[in-house]
Amino acid sequence: MSYAAVAALALGCPFAFAQPNPALMGDKKAFIDDLMRQMTLDEKVGQLRLISIGPEMPAPQLAEEVAAGRVGGTFNSVNHKEQRPLQEAAVQRSRLKIPMLFAYDVVHGHRTSFPIGLGLASSWNLDAVRKVARIAAQEASADGIDLTFAPTVDIARDPRWGRTSEGFGEDTFLVSQLARAMVEGFQNGSPAKRDSIMASVKHFALYGAVEGGRDYNIVDMSPMRMYNDYLPPYKAAIDAGAGGVMIALNTVNGVPASANTWLLQDLLRKDWGFKGVTVSDHGAITELVNHGVASNDTEAAKLAIKAGVDMSMADKVYIKELPGLVKSGEVSMAEIDNAVREVLGAKFDMGLFKEPFLRIGKPEDDPVDLKADSRLHRPPAREVARESMVLLENRNKTLPLNKGATIALVGPLADSQVDMLGVWSGQGVAKQTVTLKSGLEAAMAGQRGKLLHARGANITNREDIVKYLNFLNWDEPEVTQDPRSPQAMIDEAVATAKQADVIVAAVGEARGMSHESSSRTELDLPESQQALLKALKATGKPLVLVLMNGRPLTLNWERENADAMLETWFAGTEGGHAIADVLFGDENPSGKLPISLPRSVGQIPTYYNHSRLGRPFTPGKPGNYTSQYFDQPQGALYPFGYGLSYTSFSLGEIKLSAPTMKRGGQVQARITVKNTGDRAGATVVQLYLQDVAASVVRPVKELKDFQKVMLQPGESRELTFTIREEQLKFFNAKLEYGAEVGEFKLQLGLDSQDVQVASFALVD
Repeated sequence: MSYAAVAALALGCPFAFAQPNPALMGDKKAFIDDLMRQMTLDEKVGQLRLISIGPEMPAPQLAEEVAAGRVGGTFNSVNHKEQRPLQEAAVQRSRLKIPMLFAYDVVHGHRTSFPIGLGLASSWNLDAVRKVARIAAQEASADGIDLTFAPTVDIARDPRWGRTSEGFGEDTFLVSQLARAMVEGFQNGSPAKRDSIMASVKHFALYGAVEGGRDYNIVDMSPMRMYNDYLPPYKAAIDAGAGGVMIALNTVNGVPASANTWLLQDLLRKDWGFKGVTVSDHGAITELVNHGVASNDTEAAKLAIKAGVDMSMADKVYIKELPGLVKSGEVSMAEIDNAVREVLGAKFDMGLFKEPFLRIGKPEDDPVDLKADSRLHRPPAREVARESMVLLENRNKTLPLNKGATIALVGPLADSQVDMLGVWSGQGVAKQTVTLKSGLEAAMAGQRGKLLHARGANITNREDIVKYLNFLNWDEPEVTQDPRSPQAMIDEAVATAKQADVIVAAVGEARGMSHESSSRTELDLPESQQALLKALKATGKPLVLVLMNGRPLTLNWERENADAMLETWFAGTEGGHAIADVLFGDENPSGKLPISLPRSVGQIPTYYNHSRLGRPFTPGKPGNYTSQYFDQPQGALYPFGYGLSYTSFSLGEIKLSAPTMKRGGQVQARITVKNTGDRAGATVVQLYLQDVAASVVRPVKELKDFQKVMLQPGESRELTFTIREEQLKFFNAKLEYGAEVGEFKLQLGLDSQDVQVASFALVD
């Protein structure tokens, strides 16, 4: 007997009571059609409503709304004791017994926080990223979560944007590959599995291109750039099977995404064939009034439902306005049905009609302690974090450190648990997070060395910034200031440093500085930390910088003065252990930058695959009348794909299998990579292509493939890359997709700038 029958009998209702028909469970379309024939308009509109437990609506009131058929799902509940009464209200008390869905932002881990998006991307390891999503899905599903608002795949080329931290960087190909890996990890072949969750890719579309890097701002972009550079990662996630799409908050060429029929209907559903559910971002439908495309909530609801927004997150617009709009004829029942069908379809695909308590389980199986350490996955978190770190500088082989040395650990991030987690850290608990100080202490335990510690500085001395950051988190302050004077803290740090063999300075951003709504006009380290570093440099001791940040920073002084510099981003629950592993050489760093580090804000946007120019700047030649800034060196401070190792690698010459490629054919490129140092290590060999002459201006180069390879000292390996016509295709000015005959330069290197070059031609 079905759960609906059991529920109906328990309530003294006849089985003929309206409900999903279990006999049709094998035919999704027939099942949903049959259910929709039984639904009233109010029940249909109720399915389009996504509400958060808490400030928006207390749990008892929400349960009554669910029982009345006025809510389709909730988000931000990760507790079976909260979820179970809501699901019971849905499948036992509501007329149609339609189960609820439970959603949450599982971005870079759930109970276990893994490195932030930029850190995951720095690994250039698709298997590792897939594993992160798989573990996150297991943890989240165990907390009753059915759907995640992830992965974040917005291309980010302006690091002033705070949400740069969530995504995978600047490159279309790399972000697309990571998007696929995350979806595959979350859904594991089917979102109906008990330990899988449905992926809802975000933010559709172009959110990373907001003007000036200012959150929620406009995006005005040519269609050709949109199709070639910014849209592919969303499509990659959808092609990988993502069942959901979260709609962006920005406008797209004058039309807010939440009211953009071309974006949500013509492109997403007709051109791409997306069959899943779309979800507005938080309060985005009411914000159509602020955008100025709707004069009131009635118009906002009309625009959103007609554009293709299925679920309305965190507002009452749909429930209040849609019934009246249908009765007046301004919105058709077919438009309502289209949205309802996708919501019900997502629930079907998640297995909720077959088993509403699939991920909630039985009361007797509830975790005794939701935050128990035993629920974490610490070893893989440490493993992935180690692989996410990028060695930017290492003069005179300052690193790895000696465990027998006396080390002065200073800096405001040296012992900060909450910052190590990074933003959007799911259910990560700060107290369970390993700080750098704890990691170093553990690594040095039983050794001859000594660890000295001094804070040295606050994150910032600006009270207005501290106030802003603490407003972001309503549970407890994000930033705690040391009440001592800046000079007193610096004096203590200098005195500590003078007793040590080497200084390790943990500097960067508080996690809230790289967050939603945390756009910055400057990308330097805060002045409090700059003053500390200059005082430490003056001691003459070797200076190692451990950077913790959620976006590229401008590191000009740091590059010139640090003896070693390790970019760790925000490394997650096991961050302190992982950083210590790298600093002491137990792990050889292999991370590569997924985003360029600019020299200054004035240089932004700085990205490697910019368009070719008629008057390009040529290094070594006069800059007059070329495209350049005359007051600063050209190019990124650290380019895309860059990253050092404790060993060294060399590349041989490129060997092409043929000088030409016929339509539908392929060319193979072979190259030998050798570990020329004295330590085992991994590196990433990157393949870039340049279309030498095309019908439109094309980029100077584009990443098209990469291989990560581990080599022992002195070991060589020949790598083979296969180039196919598909990799040569692009959208032209007419948005026609294809490859054009002509010459292509193939580049292989260990970063985007230092490359070997060979040529081949595509011929008819």
